[in-house]
Amino acid sequence: MKIYVSHSTQYNFKEELYKPLKNSKIYSKHQIILPHDNSDELFNSKDLFNSGCDCVIAEVSTQSLGIGIELGWANSNDIQIICIYRKGCRLSSALKKISMTFIEYETEQDLLVKLEHYL
Repeated sequence: MKIYVSHSTQYNFKEELYKPLKNSKIYSKHQIILPHDNSDELFNSKDLFNSGCDCVIAEVSTQSLGIGIELGWANSNDIQIICIYRKGCRLSSALKKISMTFIEYETEQDLLVKLEHYL
């Protein structure tokens, strides 16, 4: 499965999201696209969604206009969206319009267990 990971750039995503994903079974089982793994440049997610992507994992703990735009593109292409968020975070109510899948997590390990179970 080709999975794109969407997130805000306002937190340490390389350590708190990318690193745990890279060290997980999920990373070895699926094609995971980490848009800012090797570059801080904008990633053309719209073209990816138009050309073929099976799923978006959106880290929505931190609200971001960029995430909203990407999720709108994914939704318009009927791509499954999984919203993940840290326990205690307040989520935008608009997310319920584009996704029915929400995974709350407390730790990185908790996130990986829940994601692997879901996928």
